[in-house]
Amino acid sequence: MDTTLIDVPRGLANVAVAETAISDVNGAAGYYQYRQYSAVELARTASFEQVWYLLVVGRLPDAAELAVFRARILAAQNSPELDRVIDTLRGGVGGASVSPLAGLKAAWPLVAAARGSRPLYDLADDERLADAIELAALAPVVLAALHGGRREVLPERGVVANYLYQVTGDVPDAEHERALTAYLIAAMDHGFNASTFTARVIASTGADVASCLAGALGALSGPLHGGAPARALDSLDAVGSVDRIESWLRGELAGGRRIMGFGHAVYRTVDPRSALLKSVALEFGGPRVEFAVAFEQTAERVLAEYRPERPLHANVEFYAAIVMELCGLPREMLTPTFAVARAVGWTAHVLEQARDSKIIRPSARYVGPELAR
Repeated sequence: MDTTLIDVPRGLANVAVAETAISDVNGAAGYYQYRQYSAVELARTASFEQVWYLLVVGRLPDAAELAVFRARILAAQNSPELDRVIDTLRGGVGGASVSPLAGLKAAWPLVAAARGSRPLYDLADDERLADAIELAALAPVVLAALHGGRREVLPERGVVANYLYQVTGDVPDAEHERALTAYLIAAMDHGFNASTFTARVIASTGADVASCLAGALGALSGPLHGGAPARALDSLDAVGSVDRIESWLRGELAGGRRIMGFGHAVYRTVDPRSALLKSVALEFGGPRVEFAVAFEQTAERVLAEYRPERPLHANVEFYAAIVMELCGLPREMLTPTFAVARAVGWTAHVLEQARDSKIIRPSARYVGPELAR
């Protein structure tokens, strides 16, 4: 067997490690798609449940299929196993409260254990799909409950409206529901990002769906992945006024600090998700949005001076933070809300990876000391 190691870029940048029919990101052209559809167009026009169905089943549902799918989600969100797990997590661990993200990481395997979930390796395709749908459906309910929100649902409303209702306590109007829907659809999937790749690595071992989701969420929680939306708002608060934007930016860059919410590992053009959410924010209008636009314009100009070889534009997290704030979500719930969306994409990738019998097992180049003799 040939054991020659092949040198690859740091972070596996631009290395295709698998084939997928779920989504594609074209960083050079500045677009991405879910299956054969423009992801941005879906975010503008479709419901959260329609795109969820598209990613995990492979096609858009008809009206009857969508009604059954919605009922399936609602049933999963109202199971006795979930109620018991939420009650346990609300009680805290060792006297300390459990944060929504930490609680969700625990809730998935706890609910799976209560239901007797089995490894992907031992399941038929329909059983894998059932686990994937039921476990992804838990995310918004668990996150809202551990934030201290409502446990009740509005049975006539969908996932997005119920999430807003449970977190904020207010019945959302159509404008806020549509705005958050656009964000959640836009954030559902985005190629082989760190958390999605983590989910696929775990799935390649044949482990259960809950383990895949918990591992993926661990990756998402890092500030270099899903932890930046709140930090983008922190930056706006630190600046305070339009006349301080440029001096603040130059001070951050001179100190070697990153401007959170700008730049992307894939896009060399404007992030299409950012453009979409900027348009959503502009529909709301108001001083906060005007300030964010001024910050974006100044940041891109100053960053172009510091990094002329690589254009750095606002990424999805910058305007996502603005949109979620406008929808009434508290700052500590921004990354958890990202997880509500991305859980759908993770399950789609888990299902796809489970159909491949080859375990993901790369090598590393050893650079330590020589073996002592």
